[in-house]
Amino acid sequence: MARTPEAPRTGAQRKRDVLTRLSEDEDAWVATAAPDGEPCLVPLSFLWWDDTLLINTRRANPTARNVARDGRAVVSLGHTRDVVLIDATGEVLPDGALPEAVGEAFVAKAGWDPRGRGAWVFMRLRPRGIRAWREVNEMDGRHLMRDGHWLV
Repeated sequence: MARTPEAPRTGAQRKRDVLTRLSEDEDAWVATAAPDGEPCLVPLSFLWWDDTLLINTRRANPTARNVARDGRAVVSLGHTRDVVLIDATGEVLPDGALPEAVGEAFVAKAGWDPRGRGAWVFMRLRPRGIRAWREVNEMDGRHLMRDGHWLV
């Protein structure tokens, strides 16, 4: 039986919903690509910090290598009937660059502490574009951010 979608949300409501997800969700799917185009898609814990996503993985993992190389990533939150897609540019943070309070906030949210483990690095991903939709009736207006600026 076909589902009847809810009325489409306004852009302002979608933005509020995206910011709630960024504040409350614990994990996201992070996609990067190697120089030869080989895709890498992994679930990673994150913290929404200073309008960026703070993620963490091993320094030798493809995600860290790919972000260090070209700084590009796509992040997905939600599920197929409540999608948030974030096109981001990123950087691997130098050891010791993470403020103590931010590290503590990451630990509190993620439930584990990667700090002080030499094989692990933090990356900061800055949203450049954000799209959000639930059903086909929200495809129009799904672009909430372009070139790092909110459209709503």
